[in-house]
Amino acid sequence: MHLRRVRRRAGEGSPLSAVTRGSHARSPVRCWHVYLIECRDGSIYTGVAVDVQTRYAAHAAGKGARYTRAHPPRRLLTVILCADRSTALRIEYAVKRLTAPEKRALCGRLRPA
Repeated sequence: MHLRRVRRRAGEGSPLSAVTRGSHARSPVRCWHVYLIECRDGSIYTGVAVDVQTRYAAHAAGKGARYTRAHPPRRLLTVILCADRSTALRIEYAVKRLTAPEKRALCGRLRPA
């Protein structure tokens, strides 16, 4: 299978092109967040989202992740701002590998939500 290369003018298609083009940007720059939720049973759920408040509302309504349907959320512990989705997913993976006490200590060091 032969793939054809497409030439682009300088600045088109780059992550910064939306910022440099001003109000005519195709999509606004979105910040990703890693969030930690304390569930009613004391467990801690970790996830990523662009809009944390909307995502938390979905978890609370039973429309979020399967885990939070079985373990309803009690409160939002902390939110970590990330530059992009890739960074958020890497941080989420690292946080999920921590034990519950380590996650609580991390939340204590970071600014509460």
